[in-house]
Amino acid sequence: MPKTSEPRILLVEDEESLAVGLQFNLQQEGYTVQRAADGREALEHFARENFDLIILDLMLPYVDGYEVAQTIRARSPQLPILMLTARTTAKDRVQGLEAGADDYVIKPFHLRELLLRVKGMLKRKQWYQDESREEPVYRFGDNTIDFASLTAKTRTQEFQLTAREAMVLKYLVEHEGRVVSRTELLENVWQVEGTVKTRTVDAFIARLRKYFEDDPKHPEFITSVREVGYQFVSGR
Repeated sequence: MPKTSEPRILLVEDEESLAVGLQFNLQQEGYTVQRAADGREALEHFARENFDLIILDLMLPYVDGYEVAQTIRARSPQLPILMLTARTTAKDRVQGLEAGADDYVIKPFHLRELLLRVKGMLKRKQWYQDESREEPVYRFGDNTIDFASLTAKTRTQEFQLTAREAMVLKYLVEHEGRVVSRTELLENVWQVEGTVKTRTVDAFIARLRKYFEDDPKHPEFITSVREVGYQFVSGR
């Protein structure tokens, strides 16, 4: 496969008219785009090609978006996944995030919003790779995080973080002791305007607490400041 400096995107969408339009507009932004019309084809492309970002529809023939995301995430923890979904319930959104998606856009969506999300995710991926090389390992309490490999170890288990989980945690760690608002996290971790999807932030915070707190309902390290945001305190 020839090398290219253009970011490579795998676009997984079974609605052909939407896929064709998205591919055209992404290419106009300077991206190289490979299309897949179903989940099985998406996994075949992923197995033999390298991508910088996945745009993944949720409802797909053969293999649905949840399973595609889980498979990709298990093999490539740092690869950004942007999920497209017509489902609007909080349960569906959380399920997508838990499957490994870094963010989601609800159909129908504004094209400009999607393009901004893509740009932000690629930019944040590069920031994270640069930052994690400088200080890859961080410890707090009985927890050890390797930000370079996205591995985590607690008193009871070892597991893999997703890139977005690690980004959120790293941002909080870098601003230890200061209250960080949801808007700030959205703008600096998701690279989107802070007026949208604050519940996405809450979902990621809940997962980080589940991983690293002895009692997630009464957190010691990632605390809430009511109506303001979150504060990380290492206790060191």
